[in-house]
Amino acid sequence: MEHRYLGASGLLVSELGLGTMTFGGEADEAASRALLDRYAEAGGTFIDSADVYGGGASEEIVGRWLAGRDRDRFVVATKCFWATGDGPNDHGAGRRHLLAAVRASLRRLGTDYIDLYQVHAFDESTPLEETLATLDGLVRAGLVRHLGVSNYASWQLQKSLDVARHRGWEPFVSAQPLYNLIDRDIEPELVPVCRNEGVAILPWAPLRGGWLTGKYRRGMQTAPVGTRWEADKQPWLGDWNTSVDERTWAVTDTLLAVADEVGRTPAQVALRWLMQRPGVTAPIVGARTVAQLDDNLGAVGLVLDDKHVERLTGAGARPLPYPHGYLANSPRRRALAHL
Repeated sequence: MEHRYLGASGLLVSELGLGTMTFGGEADEAASRALLDRYAEAGGTFIDSADVYGGGASEEIVGRWLAGRDRDRFVVATKCFWATGDGPNDHGAGRRHLLAAVRASLRRLGTDYIDLYQVHAFDESTPLEETLATLDGLVRAGLVRHLGVSNYASWQLQKSLDVARHRGWEPFVSAQPLYNLIDRDIEPELVPVCRNEGVAILPWAPLRGGWLTGKYRRGMQTAPVGTRWEADKQPWLGDWNTSVDERTWAVTDTLLAVADEVGRTPAQVALRWLMQRPGVTAPIVGARTVAQLDDNLGAVGLVLDDKHVERLTGAGARPLPYPHGYLANSPRRRALAHL
């Protein structure tokens, strides 16, 4: 498996990260360990968790699995922000919660350090300087190696980078947003910020909760039984009624056609399209079974040619929001496009 630098840092991560949100829930410990074994066997080194996954069980499972291996071979990432208790300070990105959360994650993971510590969401109620100063202290103390974010708007990330630069604090080197063939809202603003600032993009839900695996076909009125979209089990992606439209089916149709042409599964093509997108370092794949993971791992080594990339990209394209569309049509921008 290819390894890529995590943004402007010197840390190398495998081109597919293994997400562990299913661990301790949809995947019990035996299934979770089998997924970790298969991922490591394929050359994967980048394991992504969060303190709220499985109520902490995900980190515990990863920690027990790491205990029998060379810890330094793996890049372990986790996140903090959401409530881990019922106290008034058991959530957010304030100093008290961050310090308590990192200690708890280190204990559950059974490790002395976390390679990538990510703020799971922007905290509008805490001064940004408090958050960034605390995170910088964690790096200086050796408890954390690098810092990242998830679910940040472009202005929130840019402001964080600017404040950290001004103060001489450790900057964020990665962003983990929702990004896939259908969910492309980050392209006009967040992607340019990341590329300009040397921030790695680590897409979550790269297969849109299973939508891009070939299970969904035009004409369906409801999700197949047993899938994650059944009974709207994925509130973070929207429900069936608000997510299914002509654009969704156009992307799905194109994906199925391209997969057939290149002789690969839809999941492999969808992942490879994402892996070839500007600024993307490593999509975070999740699985409940080794068979699902094996399908995802099939994206490694695949290269989509320009014509297939253009078809897939075009199928889900939307008009650029203002002012991006206005600027794209300016005479100077059109002239630069021909250089």
